[in-house]
Amino acid sequence: MAVALDEINERLRKVFTPDQVEVLTDMFRYAFDQLVKASDFAELKGIVAELAEAQKQSERRLSELTKRVDELAEAQKQSERRLSELTKRVDELAEAQKRTEERLNELAEAQKRTEERLNELAEAQIRTEEELRKLAQEHRETRRQLGGLTITVGYTLENEAFKALPDLLKRDYGLELRERLKRAYVRDKEGKAIEVNIIGKAVKDGREVTILGEGKAQLSKRDVDRFLRRKVNRLRDVLGDLFLVLVTHMISEYDVEEYAKEKGIALYYSYDF
Repeated sequence: MAVALDEINERLRKVFTPDQVEVLTDMFRYAFDQLVKASDFAELKGIVAELAEAQKQSERRLSELTKRVDELAEAQKQSERRLSELTKRVDELAEAQKRTEERLNELAEAQKRTEERLNELAEAQIRTEEELRKLAQEHRETRRQLGGLTITVGYTLENEAFKALPDLLKRDYGLELRERLKRAYVRDKEGKAIEVNIIGKAVKDGREVTILGEGKAQLSKRDVDRFLRRKVNRLRDVLGDLFLVLVTHMISEYDVEEYAKEKGIALYYSYDF
């Protein structure tokens, strides 16, 4: 019996905890003490084997459960890590949103300043346009006055020429006037009236010529060309032989007098009068 109990005890230690082994050993000892039958002992051994197998299965399930718990713990860690990353990302987005709102506020303020500046510029533009309008009016008035002054100066120069040219032309070119010099409108070959500043009939070497001219306060080459283009060329076919003359206070360039003579124009200065 002792050998059997020792064998049972040894086998129990492989499966159960020391406390459990002690309890089971006591039970076996009690059973043997009560003269358990061999068939009963066999049945008891079967029960012990079943208990051992059940213990193994419990330990296996416990191991699996532990593994599952470990897996869940790892999954929890990963979830917490992802949650931490997500929280960090949300914080970054919140900070970015804050910066965006601050930038939008800055842009709104800049837009406000821009609109205020544009309003100021628009008002300044209105004032500038008003000033320009006034200046344009003043300029037109100045031009009108200058034009009137130019006309007055030109008329004054020509009035003096009317008195002096008859003697000067007779002395320098042998021209005998048949009528007094004057201002007049003459129609060209197309019937259009042209204002002529100096005109009059004269005789030179027995043939009749028409004196045609004008006065310029300061004579330039452009004035010479304009006189030829606007007056002489349009009236040559109407007035016949022409004697061309210009009178001035002063020329604008040193060679204007020579240029006029090359074009067949007699030139007199006001100090010749």
